[in-house]
Amino acid sequence: MTTAQHWFREFGRPPRILGLDVARGFAILGMAGAHVGETETFVLSDPGTWTDLVHGRSSILFAVLAGVSIALMTGRSVIPDPSRVPGLRLNLVGRGAVIFLIGLALEMLNTPIAVILTVYGLLYVAVIPFLRWRPWQLLIAAGLLALTGPVLLALLDAVTLNPYGAGIDFVLYGSYPLTVWLAFVLGGMALGRLHIERTRTAAVALGTGIGLMIVGYGLGAIGILAGFAVPDDERSPAGGWDTYPDALAEADPLGVTRAAFFAVEPHSGGTAEILGSGGFALAVVALCLLLSRPLRPLLLPLGALGSMPLSAYSVHVLSIALIAGPGGFLSSNEFWALTAIALMLAATLWSMLFGRGPLERLVGGAAAWAAAAPPHSAPSRLEP
Repeated sequence: MTTAQHWFREFGRPPRILGLDVARGFAILGMAGAHVGETETFVLSDPGTWTDLVHGRSSILFAVLAGVSIALMTGRSVIPDPSRVPGLRLNLVGRGAVIFLIGLALEMLNTPIAVILTVYGLLYVAVIPFLRWRPWQLLIAAGLLALTGPVLLALLDAVTLNPYGAGIDFVLYGSYPLTVWLAFVLGGMALGRLHIERTRTAAVALGTGIGLMIVGYGLGAIGILAGFAVPDDERSPAGGWDTYPDALAEADPLGVTRAAFFAVEPHSGGTAEILGSGGFALAVVALCLLLSRPLRPLLLPLGALGSMPLSAYSVHVLSIALIAGPGGFLSSNEFWALTAIALMLAATLWSMLFGRGPLERLVGGAAAWAAAAPPHSAPSRLEP
């Protein structure tokens, strides 16, 4: 049997979960579209505008799948034994540190992309306190972050009169606020603990995702109709306690917190967006799980791409830097299509010949080194 024949027969078979790889593949292609695609504002009745769905939702799908992967790496549906936790902590720190450094390297390419990998690496460390939490506890934590995180952040921003600083911008008010994205990761961890390989789990996840979409996008529609827009952020510094009351009134704490709850636009970080787009991501994962068996031959290239998401994402960002130049901007649906084809072909060939992606090998090796794990307790190779 040739290498290609063996790969087509064996890739994505249990215990690996092909549907998760397919979902990661969609996330990568969606983020590529958000970066370089030419899209129009989404209108449900106009299929020509549906490509606009890639904005915001693709990165959210990526974050949910990160949580699923963390759950699978740390015991799948079994809560890790306390004796394993120290090694798992170090493993996640090592993994997160290397992903963070890769993200910094990609940011140095000076593309217009808001690189997700720096925050992505930080999230691997942020989940450490939750490793032994049960699924229902993870879901409650994710729900509380979704419902209260955006409002509390907006209120804090208002009462402190829009503070700034490297740490604040990175963790709280940048493109990927930690409180927002931690909710997605914790939700993904809960899903990964719930026997995700079972058809029943996928079916329940699909229904739950659709329900969250209805609630989240419904809230967003109410906010738009009611005109709950974010107030003008151009306000003067307080200049001391004497002027603080006037500056606080100008900051409009009630207005910004209300807007944060109903905000639904991509990357707004609002509660409505978390619920709606988080539900969208959950539904996509569920559909990929349900369709990966009957459509396996057709989905293998996407699965190959999703088996090496870190490598594929990095190659995509590098390609933009090489073609557009430092600080250059590239917007073309043709380039998006070529990117999708090239990434799937390259990932399929690499998977056939070498197996795991190159950066996935690097991250896995760094994680194992950090944890000083013996071979029998090394991180699972089933999920990146």
